[in-house]
Amino acid sequence: MKKVTITHAASFALILGLAGCSAPGGGSIYVPMGGGDQSRIPEPPRTSEPETSEPQVWRKSEQPEVSEPAPAPEQPTRSPSYRESGDELPAAAVALIRDADQRLQQGDSAGAIARLERAQRVAPRSAEVYFKLAEAYVAGNNLGAAEQFTLKGLSLAGNDYRMQRSGWLLLADIRRARGNVAGASQAEDRARAL
Repeated sequence: MKKVTITHAASFALILGLAGCSAPGGGSIYVPMGGGDQSRIPEPPRTSEPETSEPQVWRKSEQPEVSEPAPAPEQPTRSPSYRESGDELPAAAVALIRDADQRLQQGDSAGAIARLERAQRVAPRSAEVYFKLAEAYVAGNNLGAAEQFTLKGLSLAGNDYRMQRSGWLLLADIRRARGNVAGASQAEDRARAL
C-alpha cells in the first residue's frame, strides 16, 4: 500500500513539473522581470571577442578548402625494429658477468643469478647477458626460466649470427633437457641455417 502511494505521488509530481515547463501558445517560457512587456527585453550578454563577418564553422564538410602543405623533404628511412647487433657491454656488466662465471664454477648458481640480474639492469638490451642468465638458471635446475631468458636473448641478438647460433644451440640443449625433443630439433635446425 505504501509503495502504491509513493508511486502515485511521484507520478503526480512529474506531471505537475512537466505541465509547468510548457508555455501557452508554444512561445518562449522566458518572461523578463517586470511583466510581459516585450520592448524591455534585455539584450543577451556580449563576449569580449569582436564579432567576425564569417560565421564559425563546426562541421568538417562546411570548412573552407585549405591547400595541403608541401610535403616535407624525405628523411632517411628509419632503422628496422629489430636490432642490427647486440649492444656493447659496459665495463660494469662485463665485471658482473665475470663474477657470475666464477660463482657458477664454484657451484653457486643463486649468487651467479643475482650478479647476472644486476648485469641485466646495467645492459638490458644485451643478448649475451640473457644467455648467461639462461646458463645460470640451467645450473640452478630452473629450465623454464632458462628457456625464457634464451628466447629473450635471441630476440635481442639482431643480425649477430654468432650470437644467434649460440642462442639456438643453448635453446636446443634446454629443450632437450626438458623433454621437448621436437623443439630441440627445431632449434638445432635454426642454428644450422645460420
